[in-house]
Amino acid sequence: MKILLTAATTFEIEPTLQQIEKQGLTSNIDIEVLITGIGPVNTTFLLTKSVISNSPDLVIQAGIAGSFNYKVIPAGKTVMVKYDAWGDLGMEEKGTFTTVFDAGFAGKNHFPFTDGWLINPHSILNNSNLPVVRSVTINKVSDNMVQKQQLVETFAPQTETMEGAALHYVCLQQNLPFLQIRSISNEVGERDKSKWKIKEAVEDLNSELIKLLNHF
Repeated sequence: MKILLTAATTFEIEPTLQQIEKQGLTSNIDIEVLITGIGPVNTTFLLTKSVISNSPDLVIQAGIAGSFNYKVIPAGKTVMVKYDAWGDLGMEEKGTFTTVFDAGFAGKNHFPFTDGWLINPHSILNNSNLPVVRSVTINKVSDNMVQKQQLVETFAPQTETMEGAALHYVCLQQNLPFLQIRSISNEVGERDKSKWKIKEAVEDLNSELIKLLNHF
C-alpha cells in the first residue's frame, strides 16, 4: 500500500519520521512524506500536485489543532476528523458571518460538498478507535472571541485547523481514501503560548499515528 503522509510542518510528525528512519514500520506499506507549510492554499496546491504525480492508495494528514471545548477535548487528546468546512469563506457584516452557501454564491450540495461540509465517506475511518469530530479550517488563527463565537454558531465544530479542509477537498475531488488525524495543543482563542500543550499534543499525535500506520 502506498501512503502519502502529509503535515503542515516537519515538527508535528518528527517522532514518526524518526521511527520510520530508525526502525521502519509494517512491511506492507510504502510511505511518502509531504510537508506543505501552513495554510490551505499551499496545502491544496502541493497536495494536488503530489497525488496526481504519485497516485497514493491513501493520504493521511497529521497535525496539531485547537479545541472549541477544552473540557471535552483537552490538550493532548487525539481525534479523527470526519467533517471539515471552510470556516472563514463568506461575508461578515455588522458582526454577523454568512457562508458563501447561505449567501447563495455556492451550492452547499455541489460536489464535493454535502450540506456545506467536506465529509470523509470512507470506511477506513473505522481503522482507528479515536473520537470522530467536526472541524473548521481557517486562514487566520486569532484571539478574537467574536470570530470564535461565529464559528461555533455557524458550524458547531469541535476542532480548528489551517489545512484540514484542503485535504478533504483534494481527496474527495480525486476519489482518494484519506484520514485527518489531529491532537489538541490549545483552546481556540487562547494565544498565550505558555498555556499551550504542544509537547503533549505532538507526543500523543505521533503515538496514535504510528499505531495507525502499523495497522496497515
